[in-house]
Amino acid sequence: MADSPSALVVRFQEAWNTHDMAAFGRLFHADATFVNRFASYWRGADKIVAGHVGIHETIYSDSVMTLDAPDIDPISDDAAILHIWSRLSIGTAHPAGPHQIDTLLMAVATRRAGEWRFQAMENVTLVDPRTGVPVLRS
Repeated sequence: MADSPSALVVRFQEAWNTHDMAAFGRLFHADATFVNRFASYWRGADKIVAGHVGIHETIYSDSVMTLDAPDIDPISDDAAILHIWSRLSIGTAHPAGPHQIDTLLMAVATRRAGEWRFQAMENVTLVDPRTGVPVLRS
């Protein structure tokens, strides 16, 4: 059970890195939404999990995600906006071979029945706007 928005971020990283999609799904409210870095849009925790299961069984099966501490903007006692820098280190399971991708996650976390979960999340890949080539943060 997450007792704060920042605890959700820690649990997100743990679920990703252990490729535990059941734990990953428990981070989201049942009616949550998610937009991945390729602009796929999923509504519902079950669809969010389904959208991640395949990549965790294949191309991201040996990936490791590192999340920075979130920048949190409280909206109320039960809602907050989070901005989270992410670095995904991808291994040999990916057809392009080992590489890294930096993204910025924006999330809305809400507390219902005393438990914090994600209500909405969007993931944006960092790219050079002139070329469209992904770039890493320095």
